[in-house]
Amino acid sequence: MLAAYAGIVGLAVPWSLRRARWTYQAPGLAIGLWSGLLLSFTVTFALLLHHLAAPREPLHDGALRLLHSCTDADAVLYSGPGSDTAQALAPLVVSGWPLVCGAVALGLARFRRHSHAGLLDLVARPAPDLDAVVVDHATPAAYCLPGRAHRVVVTRGAVVELTAAELQAVLAHERAHIRGRHHLVAAMLRAFRVAFPGLPLARAAYEHATVLLEMAADDRARRGRDPRDLASAMCKIAAGRVPGAGLAAGKTAVVRRAERMLHPPQNPHPVTMAGAGLLILAAPLLPILFACGPR
Repeated sequence: MLAAYAGIVGLAVPWSLRRARWTYQAPGLAIGLWSGLLLSFTVTFALLLHHLAAPREPLHDGALRLLHSCTDADAVLYSGPGSDTAQALAPLVVSGWPLVCGAVALGLARFRRHSHAGLLDLVARPAPDLDAVVVDHATPAAYCLPGRAHRVVVTRGAVVELTAAELQAVLAHERAHIRGRHHLVAAMLRAFRVAFPGLPLARAAYEHATVLLEMAADDRARRGRDPRDLASAMCKIAAGRVPGAGLAAGKTAVVRRAERMLHPPQNPHPVTMAGAGLLILAAPLLPILFACGPR
């Protein structure tokens, strides 16, 4: 059951979720579902490896005991020297590997942001009226450097070529990234892809959720504004290059997002939203039920 569930979550669900229309209607909810699936797969993989090392017989005397000990470890695949240590460490290594990758990804991203922030201190000039810094470059571009010393960066070309409304919409988009701490989600997605290379779930989650993060920022930026301003601004700054440490409005799926701005989608059906929310909560627990549930 664990192997079948891992196959469904790792192979079938990503194919289906990427084609679901409601994800573009509620990007925040869809990002939460992708995150729940990543956690669910990690737990499943760890439990599967643990059960291969030490097949278990479940006990059902309460939730705490079920999670703590559901076994009779008479039959094991390996019972030689160090077997207890191997059986205990195997699931910890599997479940901890994505965390290690995440820590490394966050550390590298923070180093790149710090290095780029030092460069901005030398070449950018503050623009208090925009609550941003301006780089003297002719190509229109805008991005944000998240983190503690966050800042929004625009080029001189963006200030010149964008209208006042378009510029404010772009700045609001970048601030939405900072407030939503989207860089942490992006780092988690990148770390999972590194931890499980070649896994369809890892690849699909990174590619799809990256677009969803931009759409979530779009939705927040267009509140109280004409969506056409943000749509036109995204197209104008799409050619601008931004550093890898930054998040940019004109960097990802510009045409699709512009169309979404011009033709805002309706909210998903309440049943769809309730089902997705329930799945987010249940996904990490399902592998535990499969592993320790009644037989």
